[in-house]
Amino acid sequence: MRINVEINMSAAVRSTPDKARRATNVSLNEALLAEAKSLRINISKAAEAGLASAVAEQRARLWRETNQAALESSNAFVEQHGLPLAKYRSF
Repeated sequence: MRINVEINMSAAVRSTPDKARRATNVSLNEALLAEAKSLRINISKAAEAGLASAVAEQRARLWRETNQAALESSNAFVEQHGLPLAKYRSF
């Protein structure tokens, strides 16, 4: 049995309250921006959601890199010795 870790960081990266917002300049594809406006998409909220997703993905990637040796070690142990409490499993 191999251990696969997937981290859902969306809960850790939440949008900030309006009072903590900061104006910034962003360059966007002109056609995409026009379509988003025609669909009445809130550009700031959409950009913030996309940025939060990118931050979560990067944090997860860095966590996996940092913990890769421990995951490999744990997987090797299980492959060699089996699950430590396997005899107590009822499934």
